[in-house]
Amino acid sequence: MTDTPFQPDLKAGIPLERIADGAMLAGQIDGEDALLLRQGDAVYAIGGQCTHYHAALADGLLDGHVLHCPMHHAQFDIRSGAALCAPALDDLPCWRVEQRDGQVFARERIVAAPRSRREASPGGLDDVVIVGGGAAGLAAADTLRREGYEGRLAILSADADSPCDRPNLSKDFLAGTAEADWMPLRPGDWYAERRIELLLDTRVDAIDVAARRLRLAGGATRPFGALLLATGAEPVQLDVPGAAPGQVRSLRSFADSRAIAAQAGSARSALVIGSSFIGLEVAASLRARGLEVHVVAPDAVPMRRILGPELGAFVRDLHASHGVVFHLGTTVARVDGSKVRLADGTVLEADLIVAGVGVRPALALAEQAGLAVDRGVSVDAWLQTSAPGIFAAGDIARWPDPHSGERIRVEHWALAQRQGQVAALNMLGRHRAFDISPFFWSQHYDVTIQYVGHAERWDAIEIDGSIAARDCSVRYRLGGRVLAVATIGRDLASLRAERELEGAVAA
Repeated sequence: MTDTPFQPDLKAGIPLERIADGAMLAGQIDGEDALLLRQGDAVYAIGGQCTHYHAALADGLLDGHVLHCPMHHAQFDIRSGAALCAPALDDLPCWRVEQRDGQVFARERIVAAPRSRREASPGGLDDVVIVGGGAAGLAAADTLRREGYEGRLAILSADADSPCDRPNLSKDFLAGTAEADWMPLRPGDWYAERRIELLLDTRVDAIDVAARRLRLAGGATRPFGALLLATGAEPVQLDVPGAAPGQVRSLRSFADSRAIAAQAGSARSALVIGSSFIGLEVAASLRARGLEVHVVAPDAVPMRRILGPELGAFVRDLHASHGVVFHLGTTVARVDGSKVRLADGTVLEADLIVAGVGVRPALALAEQAGLAVDRGVSVDAWLQTSAPGIFAAGDIARWPDPHSGERIRVEHWALAQRQGQVAALNMLGRHRAFDISPFFWSQHYDVTIQYVGHAERWDAIEIDGSIAARDCSVRYRLGGRVLAVATIGRDLASLRAERELEGAVAA
């Protein structure tokens, strides 16, 4: 039995000298995890757990008045507890702090004052429509209301389910360790309370840019004052010879994950086609359910193009150590019932087949509207498309990345949320450039890989520490510049790398 670390009662008083300038002290306030944080002579008291996945913020990075979460890089203002950056969308609790006779005391909880309200932005904005019910769309709607926008606001989603925690579709939910009611990002009454019209099973067929009007499937139309396109991406559908319709499943929606989980309940063996992040996360989740799992992919090393040969080989060996059988350098030639023949002649049994071979941005709507498209919807630094008042965020957006100096498109959950937040601010006339460094995480059994930056190519990889010992930082360089950093077991190093990448741009 391990001892629980002592957590001081922050209401009882703490000597100020115990908290160094720029440091924080973990404790309890009325039974809640909390932190005291010092900046010069000022001391603040905020909640000690991130409002996203409840990570211990004491293990995070304090940079001025901003506290960075070690798990998924959310950011909070220590002066107010305000959530500043996704994936956390909820503020932290905050308490008044009193200093007396060299002691610091946490007092009563502070009830945040409502943010300033206005009926429209300076540009006369009074009707915002968001097309897409994913990470970017939900974050944009949340930001608009948090920032005081009171005009009409609607989310039009082709999905049958409300915006959900999509990263968990291939992780905990599929593994059977997360309940279905954990998955929605917000409960139904949240939308009603904020007067956000959420229209599910609603497909937009066309945009009339000049008339500022959408045409919905079925013929109905809807006006908009400002528009956010957040249509995301669609899984690449494989045409596998011999496979019955629907036999090769893909995973994008909550319905997809439920269907795979239901089939896994009676399956003994599974084949995952593709060694992408989502493919291998599916493999890990199916192994957690006790299935025999095979992975087939044409790559010699999984994810080598993204992680490099050393880290890619580690991921392969990690899955192999958990019983996943790899068939690399080959492809699926034919499916005949539950028998799968590979191009190298191997024959496998598979009660369940899941393809994880990548996605394509959903561009049909943007193309129909005549928006500038270049392997994604082209946007400027403020995430506005070639049509004024129409923005794009998430998997479809290709933007000028100040870190790499190139126009890039990235399929990351947290990045989509952050772009939705920035697009919302710019709808309100804030003129904020999107200069945030991309970040993603990937979970494989008990190993989490964190990755900041974006490196489509590199000429050098530097490894600090030991990949095998699960304690490392991997830097990807091009022409001497660090473009991206992957870490295992070094959460603070990941946060510092993110700040360095963003600081290099600011400098």
